[in-house]
Amino acid sequence: MTSPADCADGAPSLLAPGWAGSPAAASTSDAAYLRALLDAEAALTRAWAGLGLAPAEAATAVTEAADPHRFDVRSLAERARGGGNPVIPLVADLTAAVGEEYGPYVHRGATSQDILDTATMLVAVRTLGPVLADLTRTERALARLAAEHRDTAMPGRTLTQHAVPTAFGLKAAGWRSLVLDARDRVTAVRDSLPAQLGGAAGTLSAFGAYGAPDPVALPAAYARELGLTAPLLPWHTLRTPVADLAGCLAFASGALGKLAVDVLTLARTEIGEVAEGSGGGSSAMPHKANPVRSTLIAAAARRAPQLAATLYGSLAAEDERPAGAWHAEWEPLRELLRLTGGAARDAAELAEGLRVHPERMRAGLGLTHGLIASERLSAELAPVLGRARARALLTELARRTYAEDRSLGELLAEVPELQGLDLAAATDPARCTGFAGALTDRALERR
Repeated sequence: MTSPADCADGAPSLLAPGWAGSPAAASTSDAAYLRALLDAEAALTRAWAGLGLAPAEAATAVTEAADPHRFDVRSLAERARGGGNPVIPLVADLTAAVGEEYGPYVHRGATSQDILDTATMLVAVRTLGPVLADLTRTERALARLAAEHRDTAMPGRTLTQHAVPTAFGLKAAGWRSLVLDARDRVTAVRDSLPAQLGGAAGTLSAFGAYGAPDPVALPAAYARELGLTAPLLPWHTLRTPVADLAGCLAFASGALGKLAVDVLTLARTEIGEVAEGSGGGSSAMPHKANPVRSTLIAAAARRAPQLAATLYGSLAAEDERPAGAWHAEWEPLRELLRLTGGAARDAAELAEGLRVHPERMRAGLGLTHGLIASERLSAELAPVLGRARARALLTELARRTYAEDRSLGELLAEVPELQGLDLAAATDPARCTGFAGALTDRALERR
C-alpha cells in the first residue's frame, strides 16, 4: 500500500497528474536525491584517493557503503530538522556504515552545501536527459505536421478574431521553433552544470589542511568523478547554476505552453480544427473528449514562472553562506524539474497524436463571407481605384456582406470600376496565405 510519505517521494500523486509517472517523477524523488547525495560523498573520497591523498581502500569502502538501500529516507528527513539540511544526518549514517578504519575519509573537508548543491546538479542532469529526449520527440512530430500541412490554409487570428489567412504548416513550424529554442537552452545549461566544492566558507581551507596541493586539482578531480563541470570558484552564494536552471526550465515550460494553448483554442467544439489523439473523458458528460494533455501542459506553463521567480530571488544570498536563500531553492527547483519533465512528456504525446482537420479550417475561412481576404484585396485594388477609394469601397462592402448575407466576391463583381478584372485569387482565402509556405520551408531547415 502506498503511504502519504510515498506520494511526497515522487510516486503517483493525486494532485500532480502533470508529472505523475514521468521520468522526472523518478529522477527527482527522495530516493533519487538520496542516491545523488551518496554519489557526491563517494565521489569526494574517490577524488581524494585519485590524487594520492587518501587510501584506495577508503574510496572503495565509502563507495560500497554508499548504497541507498542501507539508508532510511524517512529518518534522514526527520533528523534534517536538527541542522536544517539532510546532509548532516546522512554523513553520520554513512560514516557509521563505512566503519572505524575508513570513516574519517567520509565528507573530508566538505560542508553540507557542497554535497547538497552537487547532488542537486546531479539530479538536474539526470532529469534533463529525458526532458531533452521528449523535446526531440516533440519537434520531430511537429516537423512532420508542418511539412504535411505546408499549404493547408486556415484562419489567422489576432486578438481572438479572424485576421488574415495563414497555413497550419506555418503554425506547426512556429511551435517547433519554440521547442528547438527550449532544447538548445536546456542542452547548454545541462552541459554547464558544475560540481560544488568550497568547504566551510568557500576558501578550500580544510582541503589544504588535509594535504590538497592546490585549489584546482581536487575540485577538478571531484567534478570528473561525477561527470559535472569543474567550478571556477565555489558558488555557495554565486547562484548562477541555479538561476540558469530556473531560466531554461521556465522557458521550456512556456514554449510548450504556447503549443498547448493554441491546441486548446483550435480544439474548441465550435472551431474543431485540431483534436488530441486521445482526449480525456468527463465524469458527468459522456460525449466529451477533453484535451487533457494540452490542459496539463498549460497548467505547468502557468506555474513555472512563479517557481523560477523564487530561484531568481535566491540570487541575493548574503555573506559566504546564506541563511534561508539557499534553503528556499530546494523545493521550487524540484517542482520546476518535475513540471517541465511532465510537460515535455505530455507535449511529445500531444504532438505525435494530434489530429488535424483541414475541412474545418477551410470552413472557418468562410465565416466572414470572404472578408478575411480584405487585406490582400486592398493591396490589389489600390492601383486600380486609388488607396482611399479602395479602402472606402471595402469598408462599405464589409458592412453589406453581413447586412445582405452575401459574399465579398459577389459584391465586388457588381462594382462597375472592377468589371473585367480577375479577382479570383484575391478573393479566395485559401490563396491568400502570403509566404507562409516559404517561411515553413525555411523553419524546417533548422536542425
